[in-house]
Amino acid sequence: MVLKSAKEEYIELLTNIRDYFKESATSIHKARNEIKIIDYGNQKLVVKAFKVPNLLNKIVYTFFRGTKAKKSYENSLRISKFVPQAVGYIEFRRFGLLSDSYFISEQFEYDFTIREITTGADLKDRENIFREFAKFTFLLHEDGILHKDYSPGNILIKASENGYEFKIVDINRMEFKELSVDERLKNFSQLWAKDEDLRIVIDEYSKLIDKDADSCFQKAVEYSQRHKDRKNFKKRLKGREVVD
Repeated sequence: MVLKSAKEEYIELLTNIRDYFKESATSIHKARNEIKIIDYGNQKLVVKAFKVPNLLNKIVYTFFRGTKAKKSYENSLRISKFVPQAVGYIEFRRFGLLSDSYFISEQFEYDFTIREITTGADLKDRENIFREFAKFTFLLHEDGILHKDYSPGNILIKASENGYEFKIVDINRMEFKELSVDERLKNFSQLWAKDEDLRIVIDEYSKLIDKDADSCFQKAVEYSQRHKDRKNFKKRLKGREVVD
């Protein structure tokens, strides 16, 4: 067993996380991995249980590469102002190889995600939200942060009297480096945004990086369409409905 937490008070939680996770009935996402909300003392925490890897990946994650839980925790500490506060992570091993692993963070009580905005939710302030989102993304990029799964459901938004607060989740896949203009614009491609919505985002973003708005928009649309085409091609192969 390998565990890590920033605070001693969470050691008991991490050590017994399997029991806490099993007892929680509040599952908010279940696919390849599962995410649940658990109560711990007077706190609500988010626990992400990563899928047990196949034998080859068990060997890789045990001896050659940090696990997704470990990466999530370490990345959270590195970019703490952009994410819900990290609590810790734990890895369990069986016969000397990685079995199950968990990453725990504090719950960020958001109002909606970017998905609701890009899919046409009836929000009167949607243009302003897009522009604030562009500013948030600019801050990420200026700090050399490239979220490699910058998809709508991974961008959380909380409304307040002072505007909007953004947080990102699902952060085990990230790069940290100085970003080119193309890399910055390509990072918007996973939003699956309509061209007219993407134009608002890029119009604001181009001002922040002091580049021509039209040329930035054309590049962003090209990257966005490539992403859509690639995803829809995979859906067709699986016989699933495609999305424009």
